[in-house]
Amino acid sequence: MNTEYDFIVLGTGEGSKYIAWTLAKQGHRVAAIDRKYIGGSCPNIACLPTKNVIHSAKVASYFFRSEEFGIKKDNVSIDMQSIRNRKRKMVDGLIDVHLNNFKCSGAELIMGQARFTAPRTLAVTLPDGGTRIVQGDKVIIGVGTRASIANIPGLAESKPLTHIEALELDHIPKHLIVLGGGFIGLELAQAMRRFGSEVTVIDRNRRLARSEDEDVSQALQELFQDEGINLVLGAHITSVAGESGRSVELRILQNGTERTLQGTDLLVAAGRTPNTEGIGLDLAGVELTENGFIRVNERLESTAPNVWAIGECAGSPQFTHIAYDDFRVIRDNLAGGHRVTTGRQVPFCMFTDPELARIGFNESEAKAKGIPYRLAKIPMAADLRTRTLSETRGFMKALIDPESGHILGFTVFGVSGGEIMGAVQVAMIAGLPYTALREAIFTHPTLTEGLVALFSSAHA
Repeated sequence: MNTEYDFIVLGTGEGSKYIAWTLAKQGHRVAAIDRKYIGGSCPNIACLPTKNVIHSAKVASYFFRSEEFGIKKDNVSIDMQSIRNRKRKMVDGLIDVHLNNFKCSGAELIMGQARFTAPRTLAVTLPDGGTRIVQGDKVIIGVGTRASIANIPGLAESKPLTHIEALELDHIPKHLIVLGGGFIGLELAQAMRRFGSEVTVIDRNRRLARSEDEDVSQALQELFQDEGINLVLGAHITSVAGESGRSVELRILQNGTERTLQGTDLLVAAGRTPNTEGIGLDLAGVELTENGFIRVNERLESTAPNVWAIGECAGSPQFTHIAYDDFRVIRDNLAGGHRVTTGRQVPFCMFTDPELARIGFNESEAKAKGIPYRLAKIPMAADLRTRTLSETRGFMKALIDPESGHILGFTVFGVSGGEIMGAVQVAMIAGLPYTALREAIFTHPTLTEGLVALFSSAHA
């Protein structure tokens, strides 16, 4: 069967699904192809399921702190199957929403493994074993990334967990070893510790979140140590033995000394690899970077005519909200606009408890670029709402242009940090000086009210 379309969208992740739905609603004939996860990784195996499980861990932490709030507890236990089922129920609901959106938009959803056989032509191996050939006037590639498994002797053979399998656990690991101190590793490490696992985090860098300022790294390290999570930093794994889920032994080189570390389960969360291998991109005329990402310009156009790449496989920052903005870049340019990926804001939030969120420059980046700034910084305890919540850990700080008063960057390590950041980001988008937030009348007591205290501290 050979079918022609105006647009073929390979992948149904954040950017891909929105471009498929939008183009189909405009009257174009659109085919969206995905091999497994309808709607991509975010609603199925990544962002939303992870935050669902993290919230269960937060509730668990409240139970273990219950006396602090005047509530006595007896016989508290964690049921991982119920936690998993709550997550699955949410995912099922999200899949239904996506299926309905495909139906209502008019975009045809094709499930199967696709591979280019020629420019803008793909062969799709269907679940029943059949093959379907599809051709498109234009093609948008959004195949995403996957967890990287480093070439360490014995690592692949140990069958380690990735975030996908970790979110499907029906038991509490006795001793979980986490390879990688990035977003995924730290979020899941804390959650599993709160469920009752012994947890060890191993990272090759000498401090957590090394791209952040040292005060952020120190605060994260203190948080994890206070929660009883073992940190092995500045360490390199030389070999792995055993099988995750039973028993694993890691040989580690740290500070010139070799030692072994034993655990029951192993989670790999040390980088991402683009899913660009084996899909015939060379036959499509699509070039890759040396790291395997699709080579694109600032308009997300690939090296092949009428072929775009979107999201993580295009080398865009690995956040769902950036993939959504990639969709807007392609959408607007197809309509005759000139929207680019350069110079855009890249906010992020790591959903540890408390959260770490940032928009714009941090101090390290400003100093490296020679950008002058005034610093405003307060402990989270200065935000009075945190005292009512018994969530006073952390701080927030802002970098201010000494001439214009515009906000150059904002970092918060504190309760609901991502929500607080949103207010600062809106001010940055509007080009408001920091005094606009300093003089604002925020409701008392709310977390956003703490921005008044933060920006008032800039006078010190």
